[in-house]
Amino acid sequence: PVVVVDTNRGHVAAARLMGLTLQPPAAVRHPAGRRQPRHLQPPLREARGGLAGPQGRPAAGPRAGGHAVLPDRLPDGRRRQGVRPPGGPPAGTFDKHDWNAWQDAVDLTLRSAVELTRAVLPGMRERHWGRIVAVNSIAAKQPVDNLMLSNSIRAAVTGFLRTLANEVAADGITVNTILPGYTRTERVTHLAEANARKEGVDQKEILGRFEREIPMRRLGEPGEFGALAAFLCSERASYITAQSI
Repeated sequence: PVVVVDTNRGHVAAARLMGLTLQPPAAVRHPAGRRQPRHLQPPLREARGGLAGPQGRPAAGPRAGGHAVLPDRLPDGRRRQGVRPPGGPPAGTFDKHDWNAWQDAVDLTLRSAVELTRAVLPGMRERHWGRIVAVNSIAAKQPVDNLMLSNSIRAAVTGFLRTLANEVAADGITVNTILPGYTRTERVTHLAEANARKEGVDQKEILGRFEREIPMRRLGEPGEFGALAAFLCSERASYITAQSI
């Protein structure tokens, strides 16, 4: 099975359709002892020294240095493949975010990618096989209005993974990034709501604007995203790496 790490309900549903195993995101310790804001906390809870998902199923191994460590192998002993969660910093313009908001966004978006990669990479190298797929955003290449935090930090995630791809390619590990545009997910709904409040218009008007910006004149569907993620984690994609799709 493939392990999908995701906080976006639409992407989680797509993963289920593709037959992928779900995994909540790795927890990130907040710097300087500050607690992570509730809306940024991953859906994990303590369970017998480890972590568990919403239904109580084991989700990660013991913490190391304040971070959740994902087991290198699945319960049946098979090797793990990693798909990083997208999540997403809150919407807003530059003057709406203080430095704490920037730090929260770095922890949520960049540091989560770094720590999850640190947890799974040694085992992949040991077996000379692995798949890392980061679910980022089109904002990494094409800034989206009212997303100052996301536009800025997602570009750093792309740079990190593109550099990592070169470092681990000889170990049989592929590293790719999915940059979904407007897809019919909870994240896009929240973005439309935020833009509607900012502009004083109806949410449907914002969603219609999104669709008009897309050449196909429609939002992407979660299942279309899931099919791409599943392919990049498969043996057939063994010669595809360092790509942002």
